[in-house]
Amino acid sequence: MGAIDRVRAWYPALLLAGCLLASDLAAGPKIEHWQSANGARVLFVAAPDLPMVNVRVVFDAGSARDAALPGLADMTNDLLNEGAGPWDADQIAQRLAEVGARLGSGSARDMAWVSVRTLTEEVAFERTLETLVEVLARPRFATKDLQRLRNKMQTALRLDEQKPGTLASKAFYRSLYGDHPYATPEGGTQASLERIDSDDVRAFHQRYYVANNAVIAIVGAVSRQQAEQIAQRVSSGLPPGEAAEALPEVAALAAGQQIRQRFPSSQSHILIGQPGLYRGDPDYFPLYVGNHILGGSGLVSRLSEEVREKRGLSYSVYSYFSPMRRHGPFIVGAQTQNAKAAQAMEVIRSTLQRFQQEGPSDEELTAAKQNITGGFPLRVASNGNIVEYLAMIGFYRLPFDYLDRFVERINSVTREQIHDAFGRRLDLQRLITVVVGDDEAAQPEG
Repeated sequence: MGAIDRVRAWYPALLLAGCLLASDLAAGPKIEHWQSANGARVLFVAAPDLPMVNVRVVFDAGSARDAALPGLADMTNDLLNEGAGPWDADQIAQRLAEVGARLGSGSARDMAWVSVRTLTEEVAFERTLETLVEVLARPRFATKDLQRLRNKMQTALRLDEQKPGTLASKAFYRSLYGDHPYATPEGGTQASLERIDSDDVRAFHQRYYVANNAVIAIVGAVSRQQAEQIAQRVSSGLPPGEAAEALPEVAALAAGQQIRQRFPSSQSHILIGQPGLYRGDPDYFPLYVGNHILGGSGLVSRLSEEVREKRGLSYSVYSYFSPMRRHGPFIVGAQTQNAKAAQAMEVIRSTLQRFQQEGPSDEELTAAKQNITGGFPLRVASNGNIVEYLAMIGFYRLPFDYLDRFVERINSVTREQIHDAFGRRLDLQRLITVVVGDDEAAQPEG
């Protein structure tokens, strides 16, 4: 029986075990943690019901580390599986496909990661770990691969110029963060991508893809001893190195600002916001629950009721906090007809003001808690979900009881806490507003 056939044979059991795992995790998984011999932090959850293991290795190596070369972090991460050790990209893909394993990677502003998922069956397990070690520690960074990826990224940037939502997002981050590293566009610029060469990529990898800058998250049907061996094996190819330097604090906005960008479209894309939360922020839970009521719960949110249902100004309107290592953004977003953009923005601002002044009703708070806590088991319903949470907990140094106490902390939020947090944390006089659309078409309806 081949590896893929073995996966198919296990499939009914995997579904049942996944349901059992989700039930167990609602009560809180047991997170074990330690440090590898060369400095990587390790978090582990045993999940014996599934004959699989997920490993996710996270580095403080996101676009906030790009410095003068925007796109460098993204390019470095993308090149890892384009060739490593003795294998090129096709060979890496083939050797994993043969055993039914998966390799993934990605990067964001704070972090970059590489992950694998494999059966615990010996052949699949060994081949997958061997591949992961090579990809992390011995990427080739061949010039031909870099040039191909450069062309791909530059093409993506040209396509972005045709997407008003993407243009709005880039303008928003530039205006919100100014000279802070979070303003750096993750995908780079045409000019910066042209400047990046193999030496830059190798130097970035050597600086940031090191054990003391890494978190290893492991979830699966392995013992603590086996997990220690996995972590040691994965980190052993990495030099100890040093943790990345602390990012600067995000400055509060000095004043509100409105940016309008002309784009030939029938709809205007609107983004409104300011610096919001950092991971581990003491106001996280009141603001999270409050935002669920304000604009995070889809069609039943305050913003949807005022903007969409009552006035028909937008099909979709939303808000969210995006916490990062430093203050990530609070964002309200909507798309509306060009001629209705001014009215939509006015309704959004008045809804924010009213919510800040009054807070939620008892009925809204009860419904929000039920919705958030009722959906929580589905958010931790697989090893893949849990390994991402573990990586987040380790990377941001959150309490190890974060998952165990999530439901309790949501249920403990009060109306007074939400009112107080929104009153202190949102300054409606200092908001960044970005509108991308056709100004000439935005004439008042007569």
